[in-house]
Amino acid sequence: MRIPFAPLALGLAGLIPFLWGAATMLSVDLAGWGLQTFGPRFVGPFVLLNYGQIILAFMSGVLWGFATKAEGEQAAINYALSVLPALWVFFTVGAGPASSAIYLIAGFVALLGLDFTFSRQGLTPEWWMRLRLLLTAIVVACLSVMI
Repeated sequence: MRIPFAPLALGLAGLIPFLWGAATMLSVDLAGWGLQTFGPRFVGPFVLLNYGQIILAFMSGVLWGFATKAEGEQAAINYALSVLPALWVFFTVGAGPASSAIYLIAGFVALLGLDFTFSRQGLTPEWWMRLRLLLTAIVVACLSVMI
């Protein structure tokens, strides 16, 4: 059940914006440097919320791909489940930084439940849940900095 190098490396690399956003929330000096170097879109809550929305919507596409492995009624149910993360982002995020962070955290935790459902059906690689647990824990910790 070892996670292959490519998915692990790319998954960890995908955490960089979350880690950077949390770090700029926790360090005024780093936030100032990031603001001057990269601009306001790439520091603090802006990078955390924007990137969180992108990744949660992206994960809908990943689940859609897993749904293609199912058949019949189960496939239809899985396709419906796969669009939930993207719809969640669309309908919940945007009211304000703290509430948006809470909704994103809830979305990532619920996504973990969907990952588990697809995994139990044998639609994911055997290492999938190990990777998703690791990535989700870090994403949730980073988004929690905003609350």
